[in-house]
Amino acid sequence: MGLFGKKPAKYVLFACIENAGRSQMAEGFFRKYAPKGWTAMSGGSSPKSYVNPLAMEVMKEIGVDISSHKSKILSEDKIRGAELKVNMGCMDTTECPTLILGNYVDWGIEDPKDKPIEKVRKIRDEIEIRVKELVKELK
Repeated sequence: MGLFGKKPAKYVLFACIENAGRSQMAEGFFRKYAPKGWTAMSGGSSPKSYVNPLAMEVMKEIGVDISSHKSKILSEDKIRGAELKVNMGCMDTTECPTLILGNYVDWGIEDPKDKPIEKVRKIRDEIEIRVKELVKELK
């Protein structure tokens, strides 16, 4: 039991290298659609000091505000405490979070870094579809 007798929420951990785009969008969508008793976290194996401004912009376009999100490191506690771990997909085998995640699901989603806004919107839409499917499975 958590503080005041409340059961702590189970959480999904969305991971990528920089925790600046894909995993931030996935966290935002999961928080919007999460089933009761669930929440989301995100982290990166080599996080940036900022969240991708285009990721924030395309999420805001559809009413999901991730402007307060911060890029975070994947900690051992976060990884161990996650009910489910989702690797957003990575190309770099030396920094890829799958090296430290253990049991995970890999979505293989393209990185929005340095992409035009039209492409970032498509990536956002793909992430939303995946998150909605995941939420259905968790209900």
